[in-house]
Amino acid sequence: MHEITMFFEIRQSNSMIVNSDSFIELHKPYYVVEEKLLRRNLKLIAEVAKRADVEIILAFKAFALWKTFDIFREYIRSTTASSLSETLLAYNEFGAKPHTYSPAYTDYEIDDIARCSSHISFNSFSQYERYAERVKGINKDIEMGIRINPRYSEVETMLYNPCAPGTRFGVSSEQMPDVLPEGISGFHCHCHCESGPEVFERTLVHIERNFSKWFSQIKWINFGGGHLMTRKDYDTEKLVSILRDFKKRYPHLHVILEPGSAFAWQTGPLVSQVVDIVEDKGIKTAILNVSFTCHMPDCLEMPYHPQVRGAETIEDNGMCVSNMDKDKYVYRLGGNSCLSGDYMSAWSFDHELSVGENVIFEDMIHYTTVKTNTFNGITHPSIALLRENGEFVVLREYGYEDYKSRMD
Repeated sequence: MHEITMFFEIRQSNSMIVNSDSFIELHKPYYVVEEKLLRRNLKLIAEVAKRADVEIILAFKAFALWKTFDIFREYIRSTTASSLSETLLAYNEFGAKPHTYSPAYTDYEIDDIARCSSHISFNSFSQYERYAERVKGINKDIEMGIRINPRYSEVETMLYNPCAPGTRFGVSSEQMPDVLPEGISGFHCHCHCESGPEVFERTLVHIERNFSKWFSQIKWINFGGGHLMTRKDYDTEKLVSILRDFKKRYPHLHVILEPGSAFAWQTGPLVSQVVDIVEDKGIKTAILNVSFTCHMPDCLEMPYHPQVRGAETIEDNGMCVSNMDKDKYVYRLGGNSCLSGDYMSAWSFDHELSVGENVIFEDMIHYTTVKTNTFNGITHPSIALLRENGEFVVLREYGYEDYKSRMD
């Protein structure tokens, strides 16, 4: 039997000029980060941090594209990590020690995490007792904190609610000792998901009611992520006011926010192509060269119904008709994996889709790029940066070796 060797040939140059409306020049999938939109978000976040006199850092769990860190460093000084790999990414590629939190640290990773972190937050006092002395022995300058659970969150999707009954996250007020262990210098709290400032304001009432008695014993408090301050309708003035008022009440506390989505919110699309169109029982499905389960997992997990450029979203996932309705053409969009449920319904187009044309999913940079997988060996979309000057720079392309390396 002859061994078959598969080659993945890159036929495109590393950079080119593209039409950012249609991306007609692209003939395979790309995640496209648009520098102009990224800088817009970064400028807004930096302004909020300055006006409120707080520190806002990037959470890698939502965005970890390290080839853009040179842009981030112009606006922020630090990041937040949730694992050894994220900690090393911050230390080696961002060039600064991160604030690290994990639900549970392990004996075989804690030393490297401690060595490369500026802050480390423990999820429980048992974890603190197990590792505090060891962490300080490795990094005498590290700040140690404990995650608190205010037992209040307005996150409606239970999959994303960190304060749901039976949560594994944080320590409640009734579990706190009257005097904190000597090494604890801060609190970490996370209870939001793409929330507005009014949610933060209501949550803050519960945080203060349950934990303010310990504020005199700490130096810093981290209010976590989920503050979607770059969303179009977000009231940043209200957020600044809330933070300023909090600091007036507790002027000794250094306040930290660590949003993830806010940094990469609406900073670029996933460009895909139609590879086939099939029909069954009146339902037309345009099969794409991307996968919801592999490349857009939040669409199936959340579920999140993405916008498609040039199409009208139909948020009913039931049957969709295939016939023309007032010059509209309705399609289910299907992924190219073997998972039966790798599809979403439905979108209405003003023309009949054809094989080879682009289908552009909006706002596909935050969370999406860090949660992709290689199920079925589906080729991962390439990653590109659209520079402010219009130059389309290919940052990474993927092929067989990338899939194979996951199995090594």
